[in-house]
This record gives sequence, C-alpha cells and structure tokens, in this order.
Amino acid sequence: MTSLAFASVVVIAGCKEDTFIEDFGVCPVVLSTTPLDGAIEVPRESQVTVTFNEAMNPATINQTSFTLLGPDKAEGAITYNTENHTLTFIPKSKLKYSTTYTGRVATSVKDMLGNALQKEYVWTFSTGDLVSPVVISTDPVNNATGILLNKAIAASFSVPMDPSTINTTTYTLKQGATAIAGVVTYSGTTAVFTPTDNLTANTVYTGTITTGALNKEGNPLLSNHVWSFTTVAHTTPTITSTDPAHQATGVALNKVINATFSEMMNPATITASSFILKAGTTTVVGTTSYTGTKASFTPTNNLAANTTYTATITTAAKSTNDVALAKNHEWSFTTAAENQQPGTPTVGVNLKTAARFGIFAGVGISNNAGPSVIRDLDVGITPGVRSSVTGFPPAIVENGAIYASDDITPPGTAAMLLQAKKDLLEAYLFAEGASAPAPATVAGDQGGKTLAPGIYKSTSTLLVQAGSLTLDAKGDPNAVWIFQIASDFTTVGGAGGNIILTGGAQAKNIFWQVGSSATIGDGTSFKGNVLAYTSITMNSGARAVGRMLALNGAVVMTNTNIIEKP
Repeated sequence: MTSLAFASVVVIAGCKEDTFIEDFGVCPVVLSTTPLDGAIEVPRESQVTVTFNEAMNPATINQTSFTLLGPDKAEGAITYNTENHTLTFIPKSKLKYSTTYTGRVATSVKDMLGNALQKEYVWTFSTGDLVSPVVISTDPVNNATGILLNKAIAASFSVPMDPSTINTTTYTLKQGATAIAGVVTYSGTTAVFTPTDNLTANTVYTGTITTGALNKEGNPLLSNHVWSFTTVAHTTPTITSTDPAHQATGVALNKVINATFSEMMNPATITASSFILKAGTTTVVGTTSYTGTKASFTPTNNLAANTTYTATITTAAKSTNDVALAKNHEWSFTTAAENQQPGTPTVGVNLKTAARFGIFAGVGISNNAGPSVIRDLDVGITPGVRSSVTGFPPAIVENGAIYASDDITPPGTAAMLLQAKKDLLEAYLFAEGASAPAPATVAGDQGGKTLAPGIYKSTSTLLVQAGSLTLDAKGDPNAVWIFQIASDFTTVGGAGGNIILTGGAQAKNIFWQVGSSATIGDGTSFKGNVLAYTSITMNSGARAVGRMLALNGAVVMTNTNIIEKP
C-alpha cells in the first residue's frame, strides 16, 4: 500500500486557489468590494475599496495594478491598510453622473510570500442620475410691486445647497445693468441677499441665481433663475393719529404716548431725539419704542397732574424708504387733576408698553373654535414662539397684529416683547402690593354686589356667580379698582357673572391681579384688565372690554370670544 503525504493536488512551488499545502500558501483572492458588483445609484463622492483574503505586499498596490475606468480612467490616490488587507482608491474629483465604472485588480498584485492573484478581478457599478436643484420660491415673487426699500431678497431651493457656492457671484441683484452691493447669507434651504443700502423707490430690480449654485452633491441648477420686482413709489410719511389726541384733557398720569404713521418707519430713526415730550420747556425723561406703524414714548415716571404737555415727532423720523416727515408734528394734551398721590387707586396700574396688547401670554395662545376677534389691540407671546399661536384664523386681530418671540420682522420684535413682559411683571407686582387706600377684604362670590372705587383683597379664590358685579364710579371717570386675588378668579355665566359699569366707570381703570389663573365664564360680559400669574381662559361666548395678560402660562379662547380695547 502506498502512503500519501497530502490529500490535495501537489505542486512544487507557488500556490493553488483554496488549497493549502505545507510550506506553500493560499493564493490571494478578492473577498469583497465597495461599491458592490452591479451596484446602482452610487453616490458620486464615493471611495472605492477592495478587500483581500490575506495581507498583500504594499509595493504591488499601485496605479498599474488597480484601475477604475469610466468614459476615461479615473484619477485618484491609492492607499493600502495592512491590518484589514484593504486597498482604497480616493478619486481626485467626484465621479460622473449616470456612469458605469469598471474596477480592475491586475494579477501583478501579490501577497507577502510573492503569490500573485491567479486571475484579474473585474467588477462594475453605476452612479446615480443627475438631480438638479431648483429655486422653488422667491420673496419678493416674480413681478411683485410695492416692495419696501429696505427689503432683503430671499430665494428658497428644493434641496439643501452647498453654502460655499451661495455668494455674491452666484446670487446677484441688479438695477438694469448696475449691480447692487450687498451681503449673501444661507441657512437651511434659503439664501438671502441683503442690500448694503436701501433700494431706490419706484424702480425695477432683477435677482439672478446662476448655475454656479450647487447642491450638497455638487449638482448645479440646470439654468440661471431670474426674477424681477418693483419697489414702492416715493411717498412722504405722515402721522395719522395720536393717543392722547390733540388737546385731550383728563389724561391719566401713567399714560404711554403713542403716534401712528401712515406707513412703516425705520425703527432706528424713532429715538429720544426724534420723539420728544415736554412740559413747557422741560423735557420729560422716558423711553421710545416702535413696532408696526406705531411709535410709543413711555415716561420714566408718572406725569404731573393738571399739566399741559407737548409731544413732538421731528423730521429725523424716516420711513423705511428713507423719506422724512415733511415737517415736525406737534400735539398737546392736559393731564387729570391729582386727587391722590401715585401708588393709590386713582393713579391705577401703569401697564406701560404692555398696554398695547389685548392678549399677552408666556407659552401659548389658542382659539379653539369660532371667529373670535381682538379689536384695536395687539397679540403677543414670549418666550413662546409663532407656532404656539393657534386658531388664527378663524380668529382675527382687527387694527392690530400678532407678535411672537421668534419673529424676525418687523425688526426689534423680540426686544419689544421682552420689554412688554418686564412692564407687565412690574404692573403685576405693583397691583399685588398696592396698599393706599387700605384694601378692603373680600371673599367668595361677589355676584349681586356694588363696589365703589378702591382696593379689594381676597386671600383665596374669588367668584362672580350669583348675579353681576357692579362697579360704581360715582361720577368720577378716573375712578380706579384694583382687585388683589391670591388664587384663582372665576366668573360663572348663567344667573350672572357679568361686570357692570356705572357712574362713569371705565374698563381701562379696572385691574384684576390674579395669583393663579382666571376663567371668564360662558356668555359673560367682562370689564377690565386681567393680570394673571399663570393662565387665562375665556369660555364660550365670553366677551371683554379690557385685556387678558398672562405672565407665564397660556391664554385660551374657547369659542367665539371678543376682546375690545378699554
């Protein structure tokens, strides 16, 4: 019998695929590749790898032993990792669109023992189709008219773009053949061109985004995107109304002085130099603010009683078109007589900049159902954002606007809301601590009662349920009520729940300081300013002449509610 030393093919030297012979070795083979053989829609920025079954001689891994061919040979760098036996090809530039590539590993590749690949390894893969980005919208839209002269020009793309390709070369604005100087920014899928100077009135401008703008995969626009718009005609701003009105009398000592313009103004021109309040020749110290078309002057201290003041807005105030008032606008008013010192109910609670709001909330504003209306007052929320304001429409704001902490227009909105919240907190604390004249203690249901002006303090909850609550000013239009409520405040519709004013009482002089949350009952008629620490709910059909101001929580309109300026 013959004894065999080996159970496989015997060779004198070299190797045999998948065969191990003592003192010889396994032939090198390709175990895997990326992309895989036959792969499609391969990203253009892909690297190519080849993994072997054993350690290869790096000296045999080169531009000759590995090639990647498309319409022509792909240029790139080749590296080899001895630990994982992997060849990596890094293309010098992105692969071509919709192209089949063939990878080849030649038999000149050898392992550390000098054993060569027994046959050339070949595989193919294909890159994806060209998917070009498009401009899906612009602001202003094509052929828009009446565009403000300080307008930033925006364009939104169908996909995220490569920010490095969005610049003043690929995004231009021209007036005829003249290029407009500006700055280009990009975020998300939107590019914005902000002109260095205001545009010219009644002029056609053309925006262009060229094919130099690329998406993140390096795909360009198929063609230049061009659109045009026309700026507003040259107009001179005017002041359409003031509050107080010219020659008004009996003006509250804590009054915020307002002026409304015929068009939007440049907020930077509404300052203590352009909006001035004087008593005779003495200038009143205060702060100015501007939102929408309204400028406000808030005196640092209460005004003097029985005094005539003159307000002036000078020609330094300019519109967004950079056009000044034609002349200074002046108006005068006289404050009310001083029956009591500041801090007493006659002076009332100074809401300052918070007085512009019919609704103010911390985290949410909602209209759950029905066409609710806020008239002649604004709606504001901070730190809550625009998405936290829901149900508008069907709810509407007449002669006012909605402002949220994340609004970027009009400029200064976030700062304006923060100031209003600061003023609301100060007003809340003032109302909570008011002590002259001495507060009268009240408890439980106030329905069916009649109360004279003064401060009323509840150490728990307070109700208006078994009838309506009447507030009698006894002929004094400046009479003030401050209700200090430690916990919840609720009016309940049905047998009563209304707030009735008589004797010249005015809703603007009524303040409900609520230590927790307030609920205005179904179908009730409410009067006054609610300053709630947490939240406020208006039940179905409830209507108010006053304000719903919630420091930290939400304001909820349940169904078809009305809020009117007091």
